[in-house]
Amino acid sequence: MKKKRKAEEGEEIYLFKVTVSDWYGGIGEMPYRILAIPEAFTLHELAESITDAFNFDFDHAFGFYDNIKSWTDSVERYESPTGITRSILFALLLPPGELEDNRNVARTKVNEAFDEPEKKLLFLYDYGDEWHFVVQLKEIRAPEKDAKYPQIVESVGKAPPQYGDEDEE
Repeated sequence: MKKKRKAEEGEEIYLFKVTVSDWYGGIGEMPYRILAIPEAFTLHELAESITDAFNFDFDHAFGFYDNIKSWTDSVERYESPTGITRSILFALLLPPGELEDNRNVARTKVNEAFDEPEKKLLFLYDYGDEWHFVVQLKEIRAPEKDAKYPQIVESVGKAPPQYGDEDEE
């Protein structure tokens, strides 16, 4: 679990609704979490907070994409450092040279990627199993006194098991 911290002076808190989705961005009655995240967190830290909120291990490559329905067609991409699986996958899916245009999640702040209210990005976790989460900026607010972040503000629905049916084990 990520270490929690108080907001820095002048730092705002971003409230995100993070909803499990199907591969086409459908969220229907899917479980969701409302997360309170300091604006200076990186997208890497946001990804860690999301996986933690859904009780997933944080051990796979991931990215954030502006095309919710077809992540490979995204113009805006923020991705974890290149791993072997991701490199092979993107070499097959993207035109030459396009991979270099992606922004690194470890260097991109939440307030840079989510630069307008209600903005949505797809959080794609684990390029093998392809877990899809729709991440929407719902509100920007001042931090609560003495609160530590990241914080789960609301939890609706049971998180799906990361590795298949729990009864199979």
